[in-house]
Amino acid sequence: MAAIDRISTIGARRTSAVDVDLYAGFPAAIDALAGRAHPGHRFLRANWFAASAPEGGSTLIGRRLDGSPIAAIPVSPVGPMMIGLGNVPGAYWPFRYAVVDAGASWSELAAMLAHAGTRAALSPMWRMGPVYADEPATVALVRAAKRARWTVLTRSLGRSFTLDLNAPDWPRRSTIKRLGGYRRRLEAMGDLRIETVRGDGWTTSVFESLGEVEAASWVGTSTDGSGAKFLRPEQRAIWQRVVADPVLANALSATILWLGDRPIAFSFDLTSGNRQYAIASSFDAEFSEHRVGKIVTYHQLAEAREAGVAQVDFGTGDSGYKREIGAVPTFEIHDYLFVRNRSAAALLRLKWEGRARSDNDDDTPIEPWDDELIAAAALGAAKRDPIGNLEQILLAGMLAATSIALVE
Repeated sequence: MAAIDRISTIGARRTSAVDVDLYAGFPAAIDALAGRAHPGHRFLRANWFAASAPEGGSTLIGRRLDGSPIAAIPVSPVGPMMIGLGNVPGAYWPFRYAVVDAGASWSELAAMLAHAGTRAALSPMWRMGPVYADEPATVALVRAAKRARWTVLTRSLGRSFTLDLNAPDWPRRSTIKRLGGYRRRLEAMGDLRIETVRGDGWTTSVFESLGEVEAASWVGTSTDGSGAKFLRPEQRAIWQRVVADPVLANALSATILWLGDRPIAFSFDLTSGNRQYAIASSFDAEFSEHRVGKIVTYHQLAEAREAGVAQVDFGTGDSGYKREIGAVPTFEIHDYLFVRNRSAAALLRLKWEGRARSDNDDDTPIEPWDDELIAAAALGAAKRDPIGNLEQILLAGMLAATSIALVE
């Protein structure tokens, strides 16, 4: 896919400069960059972004002068167009990241973000998140954005629960013994089997089976279904678009517990590097007393450990079952809003952060620019910014009044 806009590098010292290209949609160049990302981020491929943005979007890619990529920032529009809000999309909420070359320095990222072309191409306010706050790519990008004169608003969403599969006391023998008893009771009711799907095993009927379990779960019977992943055709369609990429099809897996021809529980997971992300799990409420959800979860975790997974991330929040499995709260999850105009950011700060000032605002030490181009690019962007201060302030006021567009 050809770039729809190439914005020449500004500044006289091209030896320390970057170029930026703007692409319509989510190009294959994202896949090449994902292969250069941190191992835990190599699933951040074009289909990962496109699947949850059927309305389209654009992707900004920054490159060094030798043509090697620095980072890609996919953005889709959110809310009323006149607000000017962009959102980094993603098939699952903790993984709405920009794609960053693992070897990129924060000063290269700052040069990219300070580039006049970047400031013209990106929305005046764009959201990245929720993401893991201490990931190297997150730390570098947030630091770079502040240096490039973007205001970064931070909202903390709590900590994710993670399980160490290499812990010597996991799983407990007593747990395995109890689950064996539940399995024997189920086997007395019919043919019990566990199926694992990945790679070229994904079919429409597989996703319909996952939806069948959700329909019989508390999510399907006691809620409006908005929290489900497979209950409705449009929810299943997102994941069908994701697995159209063979790399992502292999990274994702569904572990399904069947009783006869009836699916009664599943675990849906993503593996990247030696880390696994638990995206969804559900069980038929009729079989809750047989702990079918726990049976399928422990089976899947045992398979993951045999495959070399060292850590499983279950996301934020816990009604008790995550701690029961052995997971503990670890990584902070943040939601970031990058705002081009400081006055606009001041209007948004209290709404976004829920307090007058974020503790993260001043964590970058005051020091000379690592790259003189950063200062030149920021100056150029300030002169060429197509949206003036008054317009930015008005847009921010509208965003504060219609903040529902930011809430998922």
